[in-house]
Amino acid sequence: MRDFHLPGRSPVLATSGICATSHPLAAKVAVDVMERGGNAMDAAIAGAVLLGICEPQMTGIGGDCFVLWSDAGGQDVHAFNGSGRAPAAANAAALRDGGHETVPLYTADAVTIPGAVDAFCTLSREHGKLDLADILAPAIHYAEAGVPIAPRVAADWITSSHILKGHARTHYLTGGEVPQMGALFRAPGQAEVLRRVAANGPAAFYEGEVAEDMLAALAETGGAHTAADFAAHRGDAATPISGTYKGRELIEHPPNGQGATAILMLNILAQFDIAAMDALGAPRAHLEAEATKLAYDARNRIIADPDHTARTEFMLSAETARTLAAMIRPDRALDQAAPLTEAMHRDTVYITVVDKDRMAVSLIYSIFHGFGSGIASEKFGILLQNRGAGFTLEPGHPNKLAGGKRPFHTIIPGMLREGGRVIMPFGVMGGAYQPCGHARFVSNLADFGMDPQTAIDAPRSYAADGALRVERGYSDAVRAALSDLGHKVIVPDEAIGGAQAIRIGADGVLEGASDPRKDGCALGY
Repeated sequence: MRDFHLPGRSPVLATSGICATSHPLAAKVAVDVMERGGNAMDAAIAGAVLLGICEPQMTGIGGDCFVLWSDAGGQDVHAFNGSGRAPAAANAAALRDGGHETVPLYTADAVTIPGAVDAFCTLSREHGKLDLADILAPAIHYAEAGVPIAPRVAADWITSSHILKGHARTHYLTGGEVPQMGALFRAPGQAEVLRRVAANGPAAFYEGEVAEDMLAALAETGGAHTAADFAAHRGDAATPISGTYKGRELIEHPPNGQGATAILMLNILAQFDIAAMDALGAPRAHLEAEATKLAYDARNRIIADPDHTARTEFMLSAETARTLAAMIRPDRALDQAAPLTEAMHRDTVYITVVDKDRMAVSLIYSIFHGFGSGIASEKFGILLQNRGAGFTLEPGHPNKLAGGKRPFHTIIPGMLREGGRVIMPFGVMGGAYQPCGHARFVSNLADFGMDPQTAIDAPRSYAADGALRVERGYSDAVRAALSDLGHKVIVPDEAIGGAQAIRIGADGVLEGASDPRKDGCALGY
């Protein structure tokens, strides 16, 4: 139990259903949907679509999603890949010949076909209870009526607005200026798109006037996308992957997401007695940093479109973990793994829902960088993701940009199972940080007996780009000790990541946890 003398959050306890996500309105809508007879899938989709209005810098219908879920009363976990592909004309050699070493971030070259709308429609039809129109109604309402801009959203708007261009400036700025906290953000064009999707399904998005609006914006900025690229999009069912850490099975979405990296990290950490260490001490942060470098280096070489890579098992192998763990020195930091050529960033939303029948959904949804590509369609204001920046231009690499391929994705939903029983859907937002965030969260639970809210609240550190980012929650003495080990320690301006989780108690009680690093909350009924 937390110290009530200190600032903090208590877990949210309920029995009929809980949603935990990064904006209160989305959590409320998800609970409302369950109270109206919808299940966890209905609620998660309703909340996720609304998050695109509440946090437009993070996500929207021009983005992608990945989903894990367990059926009501069941313990099997299923997966859906809602990521889009590069247009057929995409060509890595042409970009290299144009002088590019990486896919340029804020251009049409980085725009892949948005996959989320098809995923939401498919999952609603196959696994929901309510009509799609009922699920989308809250987002349509708020897109028209407006949502007051929350504090974290306002801060992100300021840091990311410079990439908005053309029509995006019209839709996401107010008279050319960044809107302030508390100002109403409206998206009537997106409301109209959602009405059409509610009535006519995904074809209303991937064909006809809405698709033509997106294609025109892409053509204006040099894109090679065609109507055939949009019309051909379909998401795919996938088979989850998993690994075990101290009796808890971590279930992840398979590639092209980076979930295998979290499993590899935990397998590396399992070679050390983490539980004997201080949870907030330098030795633990050091080992985690070293495991991050090694696991991410493997990730950079292997993870790609599942149709173009066959080495996922290498990352899940205990032998791989033992070999990498043997490279770690407790008294000295390794050199940082070579940086990715593909871009990494933090901007994502996550939502998890468990309903009265104990269906559990773990859903993550993103346009990649803050405001994605910065390109929006003229009429409907659909902001297009820049997930294509997740490709590399390196010849022969499994993740090399090519027409029809899906790029490496940072976003990963998570699920925990113990004794064969699903016990917790969870997610940790934060771009490339996410596998490290998953590993730390699971370790906090397993090694230190933290409850989910405490595990989320605990300070974080993250080794990336030649530095070890250490949140202010760590002491100066820990930062000094890490520096003595050879880490280049910095205190990041922005808190690291954001997490949500719901523990499913064997006693029938649900326990929701939500990260104070974001604007959101857990709500139950």
